[in-house]
Amino acid sequence: MRLARLFSSALCVLVSCITMTNAQIGPADQARTAIEKGTAFLKAQQKPDGGWADEKEPPAITAMALKALVGSGDYGYSTDFVKKGYDRLLSFQTESGGIFKDILANYNTSIAISALVAAKEPSLQPNIDKAVAYLKKMQWTEQAVGPKGESVKNPEQAAWYGGFGYNRHGRPDLSNAQFSIQALHDAGLQPDDPAFKAALQFITRCQNRSESNDQPWSGNDGGFIYSPANGGDSEAESYMAADGRKLWRSYGTMTYAGLKSMLYAGVSKSDPRVQSAVQWIEKNYTFDENPGLRLNDPTQAQHGLYYYFNVAAKALNAYDAPQLTDAQGNKHDWRADLVAKIVSLQRPDGSWAGEKRWMEDNPAITTAYVLMALEETLADLNEHPAK
Repeated sequence: MRLARLFSSALCVLVSCITMTNAQIGPADQARTAIEKGTAFLKAQQKPDGGWADEKEPPAITAMALKALVGSGDYGYSTDFVKKGYDRLLSFQTESGGIFKDILANYNTSIAISALVAAKEPSLQPNIDKAVAYLKKMQWTEQAVGPKGESVKNPEQAAWYGGFGYNRHGRPDLSNAQFSIQALHDAGLQPDDPAFKAALQFITRCQNRSESNDQPWSGNDGGFIYSPANGGDSEAESYMAADGRKLWRSYGTMTYAGLKSMLYAGVSKSDPRVQSAVQWIEKNYTFDENPGLRLNDPTQAQHGLYYYFNVAAKALNAYDAPQLTDAQGNKHDWRADLVAKIVSLQRPDGSWAGEKRWMEDNPAITTAYVLMALEETLADLNEHPAK
């Protein structure tokens, strides 16, 4: 009987310790565990040539994987397989400084710059400088011809002024612009740089805030759309206002992209444009979907979900908001919420993958997006220092 009691007591102590241990696993520990599994997956996906992209895929995929890996703190530029990856990425750098293959020059170069900066390797500085110079030339500023081939007398008054597109053709958009602004920020450009000043005009014209946006389609919910060029464009589609105007709906990825870009361009947290964006984010707070895209088809809410995680984490870290208050008045630790959502979606092999749209069915892309988002949740607390 005494032996049975002793066994029972020991069992209770063991259960209590296990329960206590589980209760103590906080968001930071969950994030670190998910990062460890995710980086192991990415490492295993490296191609024989050193990259992470197939022959017909953009080199930006390799850049994203590298940034996620070195950002984890577990690998550095001198790590053999990482160095091989950077060598592969730089094999795409042109004489003009761009880092791309055939198409999407701006998109690829921007993401590559951020990856090169993240390596913290002095020998890469000449490559970074060339790429930054190239990127600044890609900005839509003094063009005499607009996206539709129209003659332009006063570029600063054009909706596209200060934006970035996939190339120097077509129209600029906030998605490309936020990658470019991120790259310039990562490369150390100061907010008073002319590139940031011009970009701020474009960003402001992407916001549904008629007090600061001079475009006729502007609403007033404080969120952001995809592009103000050619009369406006939004993945969340358009609608007719009571006064008969065609307006464009705001949505999650672009609102976070707009907030982040404004902060990088030197706009203060107290600025009404920033506060309007934060109010939209709080009113539409969620990590279960890309808010604003639901419309009449609930499946649309999952479009760009992993891109959404990535840009939301960067924006909220830049805004330095430990908590957000949702439409019901509930306070949220956004880092804990985001980590919990991401961990719930991680697959047994350590990867993440989503819908086919925007290539989010490619686990190399989505896993890189997620790892960078998780690293942002740890960065502010210095929870994951580089080794």
